[in-house]
Amino acid sequence: MRNILTFPLSLLLLSGGYAGAQATPGAATPTFVAPKVDWLKELRVLSGVSVADNGDLVFMGSDNRIHRTDSRGVELWNFATSDMGRSSPVITPQGMVIAGSYDDHVYALDAAGKQLWKVKLDGDIFATPALRADGSVIVATAAGTVYALSAQGQTLWSYKVGAGVFSSPAVAADGTIYFGAQNNRMHALTPDGQLKWSFAAGSLVFSSPAIDRSGNIYFGSSDRKIYALDPAGNLRWTAKTSLFVNASPIVTSDDLVVVGSYDGKVYAINTTGEPEWTYTAGTGIAAPAAQLSDGTIVVGDLGGTLHAIGKAGQPLWTIKTGKKIDTGVAVSDQGNLYFTTEGGGLNAILKQRPLAEGPWTTFRGVPAGWGRVLTPQEAQARTQARRAAATAALAALPSNRPQTTPPVSSSPTPSTPTGTSSSRPVAPAPASPAPVTQAPAPQTPVAPPAPAATPEQLAARAAAAARVADGRVFVPLREAAGALGLNVSSLTNRSATVQVVAGPHDLTVRTFNRIPYVPLAALSTLPGTTVQLLSKPATGIRLSRAGRTVTFPLNLPKLLPFVAPAEYPSVLQPTASRP
Repeated sequence: MRNILTFPLSLLLLSGGYAGAQATPGAATPTFVAPKVDWLKELRVLSGVSVADNGDLVFMGSDNRIHRTDSRGVELWNFATSDMGRSSPVITPQGMVIAGSYDDHVYALDAAGKQLWKVKLDGDIFATPALRADGSVIVATAAGTVYALSAQGQTLWSYKVGAGVFSSPAVAADGTIYFGAQNNRMHALTPDGQLKWSFAAGSLVFSSPAIDRSGNIYFGSSDRKIYALDPAGNLRWTAKTSLFVNASPIVTSDDLVVVGSYDGKVYAINTTGEPEWTYTAGTGIAAPAAQLSDGTIVVGDLGGTLHAIGKAGQPLWTIKTGKKIDTGVAVSDQGNLYFTTEGGGLNAILKQRPLAEGPWTTFRGVPAGWGRVLTPQEAQARTQARRAAATAALAALPSNRPQTTPPVSSSPTPSTPTGTSSSRPVAPAPASPAPVTQAPAPQTPVAPPAPAATPEQLAARAAAAARVADGRVFVPLREAAGALGLNVSSLTNRSATVQVVAGPHDLTVRTFNRIPYVPLAALSTLPGTTVQLLSKPATGIRLSRAGRTVTFPLNLPKLLPFVAPAEYPSVLQPTASRP
């Protein structure tokens, strides 16, 4: 039996289906059936929901309390504050809950709901705090001050912004703190609270920043634009929308920046600024999206519809609730999806998929709401924990749940919490029309390279079309595969199947101008492949595998030029005053 090698590919190339949903002549067209809402409980949820490693849920309620429930929505404890809050709680690795409230206080509670400390700040806390690796937290207020609080609640430093902050801070791998504010700017602070730079957008910045693998920052603005900045605060690109972008972006496992707008659309843009797809929800979107492990994007809109979007931006299914959704979908490591509808109803869709493993695949980066880039050790531990927790749910699920029967109507099924004296009666759910679904197009076979082309000619063509992004050299997949004797047998949503002798081997692929490219370095990881760097008489990369040796004649010095750092960067390019 031959093993296969799977390449993720851009869905702009095709509007095809998923692996396992391959159409055959005369066969029924597969469709994707909306899952059922397993339960709906009126818990008066006001904030976003954070999820602990064991599946417990923590949120702020409109009853001026911090609540913790188990994965079934059964209350474990609640803690009274002096006001309500919209800030999502943060759950630390030690199980501590940190939450901000409109009563100007930050509360720290232990796993049993007992207060450890509280600190009064200078204004309402709307933005979700960010948890740093040392246990300290970054908290921003609507009065316009950013604070660093130690794990014990002492104020380490404060920075006066001069305008309200409703954008939740995000912490980069080097400790830099990013946040937007009502002075129309994205700010960057050093770990000790000094301004590194600020960047002027065209209007207010409610959107919370997301950070990609290279440390670039993404956010939206009320000026109807999505922004990409590099770590030094330089503008990389902007993308226009038709209305303001208050939602917070995510960065997916395949390096797409995905964010919704009040214009009723969800935009997916690759990290070099090229649009990949646009999905029309039809109603304004204020909530952040989340990406599941099979690549599906889930996001709610202000009309009360939860959307599942495929890897090409095609609709998979919808669930209509009739009640506004303005916070993100929380996804547990066990594969349960939780979303809140207007009035505080908590909806649960059980036994789905966990989050995708990527740089920022949900609001705040992880289900517990840390709001920072993970260390390599943390990322590895999170991956292992997620895979272990989701094993049972994933084993019961087919790929993207393809069906050959018409989709059925999906509406929330109300139920009543049990096992707690604080349970509340549940209002009946509104009637829901059948979800909108769209069957994916069948897979399209990939034509092999023209037989007249030799491996060296194909390698030369690949080298001539090489691109550089994020410090990596990319070559066209079609030519590179042909040069190495790899048979690309089919294309699906962001994937191609290549026959190899060894076991499965996944490689990231991205698109440029709708053409799939593969990182050259990734080709060297194919089983049985050896690599040689050529410098004389010409530069290039020589790859050998399966008895075939080909040379990619790349001008590496031109593609990856060495740029010496400025001798006096603070004089030549003062970052603190950069707009």
